[in-house]
Amino acid sequence: MEKAKVYFTDFRTKANGDGLPTKLKKLIKKAGIANLDLEGKFVAIKLHFGEMGNISYLRPNYARAVVDVVKELGGKPFLTDCNTMYPGSRKNAIEHLYCAWENGFTPLTVGCPIIIGDGLKGTDDIEVPVVGGEYVKKAKIGRAIMDADIFISLTHFKGHEMTGFGGAIKNIGMGCGSRAGKTEQHISGQPIVDEELCRGCKKCTAQCANNGLIFDEDRRKMQIDKEHCVGCGRCLGACNFDAINFEDFHAPQLLNRKMAEYTKAVIDGRPHFHISLVVDVSPNCDCHCENDAPILPNIGMFVSADPLALDQACVDACLAATPMPGSQLHDHIHAPGFCDKHDHFRNSTPESEWQSCLEHAEKIGVGTRNYELIKQEK
Repeated sequence: MEKAKVYFTDFRTKANGDGLPTKLKKLIKKAGIANLDLEGKFVAIKLHFGEMGNISYLRPNYARAVVDVVKELGGKPFLTDCNTMYPGSRKNAIEHLYCAWENGFTPLTVGCPIIIGDGLKGTDDIEVPVVGGEYVKKAKIGRAIMDADIFISLTHFKGHEMTGFGGAIKNIGMGCGSRAGKTEQHISGQPIVDEELCRGCKKCTAQCANNGLIFDEDRRKMQIDKEHCVGCGRCLGACNFDAINFEDFHAPQLLNRKMAEYTKAVIDGRPHFHISLVVDVSPNCDCHCENDAPILPNIGMFVSADPLALDQACVDACLAATPMPGSQLHDHIHAPGFCDKHDHFRNSTPESEWQSCLEHAEKIGVGTRNYELIKQEK
């Protein structure tokens, strides 16, 4: 397969020059968004609206820039995401929309409607065949997303506590899955509790939406309810004492591979286009109700017709960057007994893993990891 083209610009601006939204508009035009034939077409723009309390998500200004270009080219855009499978502000369409509005995403600010892809309760999905799928034969995708003629992903590229980083494939594969689809992707493994490390603080219970945790009042220890746990891993991030880990150490790899297959289901057979902004690179997902200090500096904007090449270009740029002082990554690197994995994302979150996602995505034909980086002139 020939090299995919990935277009790049940094976050530098000049006095009295273009602002960042204008730079993004120019970049996506240079990358060939006009080749999609948008005239009269319904265009789903998939992004993460941010959890309440988290402010590292992409600003609405960037979404507006993409919307403006789509409308300029004759398309009928809408912003979309699917409901979550865990507690928070986005587990049904009503709360999801309120969260989006609170975080600045309204039809007035972004210039188009906002539609929650899997409906009011996260049950409005459609089964989409995964051609060449090894783990998923039919992906459960939000119906509104599949009803669109053209698909665009707008991704905040950041760290992630399970998948190493959250890029285009995660934004598409996990993000477009309905509540049932998200459960199917996560169910590959269940965590265990190290009772010697468990302090009985119960902070993990607030992150479990499936009654997958049971607290033993006599021993003051948390336990996993294997009948109800779906393996989402939210409790891992909630534990301050590293008392929760995965029993099946292949679980992150299985999650990554399923996520790649869900991504293929979303983009197969229709025009698609992908944008990732490496900015405010928080160590954890935007699904958290908080965000820690960025682990890496702001690098730039990346655009491609190939979501896999896009992820590879973004991760390469991140691995070449210098860790930010005072961040989780910096603290881990300078901690006693540090074991260098020569990977910023794994050094930030050692239990995470991302290679399997990109490897499997290439294997099943999502795209190529071989790319040419084309830099936009300042």
